[in-house]
Amino acid sequence: MSEIILNGEANLMKKLLLVMVCVMLVGCATGEANRYYLEERFATKKLDEVEVLYEKPQKPYVVMAEFQAGNASYKHMRKRAAEIGADAVIIKHLGGYYSRDEVWADKDRHSNTYSRLAGIAIIYKTE
Repeated sequence: MSEIILNGEANLMKKLLLVMVCVMLVGCATGEANRYYLEERFATKKLDEVEVLYEKPQKPYVVMAEFQAGNASYKHMRKRAAEIGADAVIIKHLGGYYSRDEVWADKDRHSNTYSRLAGIAIIYKTE
């Protein structure tokens, strides 16, 4: 009788472990690629010190690095930019769904979907 109870508990533990692993994988960025362009390295910054932009800023800047990742969030891109000391990160959507019935992909019902994010980490020029 005790073997049946222990066996049932082992199955429950295996199921819980599987659920925990699945939850962790869902929250992770996949297929990540990062490229750093500058010779100089900068101190890391806090997340709230890094601006999140969706287009080029008006101020002069230098591109520090580029990041790409699937299943990534804006916070993930901001975190990567903070790790290298960027002033801001410019976010761009890549990929996504499309409809074969609609000719212009930017105007169809899936135009707000994306499968990857690209982030361009920048530092503002001081001169």
